[in-house]
Amino acid sequence: MGKRNLSLSTIVNLVCVLGLTNAYESPEYTVIHSESEFEIRLYTESVWMTAPVKEISFRKATNDGFHRLFQYIQGANLNNSRVSMTVPVLTSLVPGAGPLGSSAYVVHFYLPTKFQATPPLPLPELNLLPDSWTSCCKAVRQFSGFARDKNTVKEAENLATSLSRSPWANSTSSSSKFAYSIAQYNSPFKFIGRVNEVWVDIDGCEPTMLATY
Repeated sequence: MGKRNLSLSTIVNLVCVLGLTNAYESPEYTVIHSESEFEIRLYTESVWMTAPVKEISFRKATNDGFHRLFQYIQGANLNNSRVSMTVPVLTSLVPGAGPLGSSAYVVHFYLPTKFQATPPLPLPELNLLPDSWTSCCKAVRQFSGFARDKNTVKEAENLATSLSRSPWANSTSSSSKFAYSIAQYNSPFKFIGRVNEVWVDIDGCEPTMLATY
């Protein structure tokens, strides 16, 4: 039987049917700075499972990466463990020849608290890798609607413009592995009130008492 590639919408539909979206764990962060167009967050240490993808299209990369990650959370790991769905699904652009161009992405799945210390090892054929984050700072811009190839680039450009006009103008991290990341929080079957974010790694933020989520 040939390989069957499911679309992201089909996969998320299966997730909903299986009842896995009841657990909406997310990575923890503290808001360091907030204004109308963006905010600065300090994320705590966390562990993610990642799917590298060689693909030009953001949408195709997200579909491919999440297809493999979905198999992993459904038990395609050496422990045969089922892993609860979490949010967001994060798709990161690997820098290419241009500032916003690339032919590679990495799709990230945040591991629930239960598996943060000991992630189940994925089956080798899935080509997945665990990624441990130290405490890190990110500039975040929220946008609505569906995350597509054109509007994700535009939102990343908008965030860059907003940062250039702020005290964080020269804070973009030079050591980051990614140009930017797109965080998606909703099923494709939610049409109103959708929440997406564009994240950019920055340096130099310090925790204050603003808010913790």
